[in-house]
Amino acid sequence: MARCSRLLVCLLCVCLPLAALAAPLEEGTPMTLTAPSAILLEADTGAVIFEKNADERRPVASVTKLMTILLTLEKLDEGSVTLEDKITVSPAAAGQPGSQAFLDAYAVYPLKDILKATIIASANDGAAALAEYLAGSEDGFAAQMNQKAEELGLENTHYVNCTGLPADGQYTCARDVAAISREVAKHPTYFTYSSTWLDSLTHPSGRVTDLTNTNRLVRFYKDCDGLKTGSTNEAKYCLSATAERNGMRLIAVVLGVPNSQTRFDEARAMMDYGFANYHRVQVAQKGDLVGAQVPVKLGARDAVDAALDSGLSLLLRNGQQSQLSFETHLPEFLTAPVEAGEPLGTVRVLLAGQPIAELPAVAAQSVRLPGLLEGFFRLLENWR
Repeated sequence: MARCSRLLVCLLCVCLPLAALAAPLEEGTPMTLTAPSAILLEADTGAVIFEKNADERRPVASVTKLMTILLTLEKLDEGSVTLEDKITVSPAAAGQPGSQAFLDAYAVYPLKDILKATIIASANDGAAALAEYLAGSEDGFAAQMNQKAEELGLENTHYVNCTGLPADGQYTCARDVAAISREVAKHPTYFTYSSTWLDSLTHPSGRVTDLTNTNRLVRFYKDCDGLKTGSTNEAKYCLSATAERNGMRLIAVVLGVPNSQTRFDEARAMMDYGFANYHRVQVAQKGDLVGAQVPVKLGARDAVDAALDSGLSLLLRNGQQSQLSFETHLPEFLTAPVEAGEPLGTVRVLLAGQPIAELPAVAAQSVRLPGLLEGFFRLLENWR
């Protein structure tokens, strides 16, 4: 019964933010992980397959830039900025330590070039330039990052800067990184850059900087098309990686690994396991008829069809789909008039006889009151 309860929590994640989920589909990890903190989940449903110390607060170095990238993508989508906007790089941004695209101070770049350098090459100068342009200052942008973290329900995340460079009071956890990764993956523009292995940046002066993707899995793991690496002495080696295969997108987060290649190896092993053992199933779609009718009294028709008012997508282990079944819970009758979309009851989804989700059922059609003559004959029928 305990396993069924965990399954219920995860499969209902279509209605819950990832940060609210507590129970994975599997206890423990199915392979040995040296990473002190890790999580594997399916992006669309948010179902967690397995995890290890996923709520442990840790520094994550440049993986922090996922939030910087997310806020930029959201502003692009809402139209407050465009890819062609011109950004003047400040000396403070150009002087950021660590990984760089070697942006020229006081030079003007299109936003798309700075975003590209930030995503592909993990450029600290690019991230700082974006932050200053979008919020006026890096401190102001960090406040926006924290506001977004609160909106997403990320209880173990706090930002001090936009780059992930070491800073007191800056931390997150594997579960929160996965939540941000899910949000980033909703933006097609992101994959335009993140799936690129090699590119270049032409500076206004004509100078060219080669950009190499810091995520080696983009080149060496089938179907990997993002997300973000990070490394500092404090955070060690971190990675959030994603790949989409057969209509299922997995996200693997590995934090605090002692050497660079291990983070890639362990993320690869995690995703291999997920793709080999799980698949995503569209169980139902909004508007599907449930195969049951509810009698209608005193209406122009005798019954109304019940339909689903929402869809449901589940992550299932291989072989579980045949164990799905449905129970309808509908009223004995209705009295006209009935409006299309009017709530009728629920449809319970069962896995191996155990409830895992409940979907609202509504009237598929309207049932009007009959005309005077038609109503008279219906009354006669009811009296017989």
